[in-house]
Amino acid sequence: MSEPTDYLASALRTIRIEAEAINLLESRLDQSFTSACDLMLNCKGRIIVSGMGKSGHIARKIAATLASTGTPAFFVHPGEAGHGDLGMITADDVVVGISYSGGSSELITLLPVIKRLGVPLIGISGNTNSPLAKESDVHLNIEVDTEACPLNLAPTSSTTLTLVLGDCLAIALLEKRGFTAEDFAFSHPSGALGKKLLLKVGDIMHSGSEIPECHPDQPLQEALMVMTSKGLGITLIIEDEQLLGVFTDGDLRRVFESGANTQSTSMRELMSAKPKTVPQDLLAAQALGIMEDMKITAVVVVDEKDHPVGVLHMHDILRAGVI
Repeated sequence: MSEPTDYLASALRTIRIEAEAINLLESRLDQSFTSACDLMLNCKGRIIVSGMGKSGHIARKIAATLASTGTPAFFVHPGEAGHGDLGMITADDVVVGISYSGGSSELITLLPVIKRLGVPLIGISGNTNSPLAKESDVHLNIEVDTEACPLNLAPTSSTTLTLVLGDCLAIALLEKRGFTAEDFAFSHPSGALGKKLLLKVGDIMHSGSEIPECHPDQPLQEALMVMTSKGLGITLIIEDEQLLGVFTDGDLRRVFESGANTQSTSMRELMSAKPKTVPQDLLAAQALGIMEDMKITAVVVVDEKDHPVGVLHMHDILRAGVI
């Protein structure tokens, strides 16, 4: 019967070994890293990241991180490249080849073609005397003392180190390019950040026939019918295309408490004058902040002439995924 495993001790040992590998990388970065960044920054085409096995999985992540942070990049499988995908690589590109041994046959087979195209090659390996290191224009060393795997076989420390190095490249380039949160949002339009930074009030507001509106001389009873039919909990009081006020569910509760006559009392007497408005080009996230601060669930949207053009409800913001 095998000895019981101390899972926690194993996990802590793995963390320690991988942390030590990362600390080693910190002391190893030198001018080669700067040269690699310069090659990638000045690339007129795409950054092609390639690797086999576990290195291939890390290469995919590095390519994705580069692409989402302002450096156009994609992954090419070295095995598939030898069967036609090599046509994806052009003379304007830069290739980043990843192989811990530096001798992955699938990757090494591509090197003569890459050299013939005149494509700059950044090699990432743990062997400075490997074929990949020797053929690279710039070589980045990811050698580790030991893998976290107790057999020292499964790529663990080395893949973690490679991923960190990829993040170092991506972030260094991001900062050099002056890449902003808005730039990030444009490449992540479906993500929460993209929606916060890109979605405008005018994109999700209710407009046209969806706007509940009444004349100031209409009685409350008619206004209630309009408000109920539109289902936004608000009615705009408009005269000559000008917004005079609004009437909301909260106002209705106060009317019932006062005992006002719903058939004879006009909206001019009951409306809340000078309501809060927002422009249609305001970010939806900013509109949400205004609504939360004022403790209201709907706000009137106006154009540059302060004419009412829509109504934005908090439910619209929630449905849009802004928060």
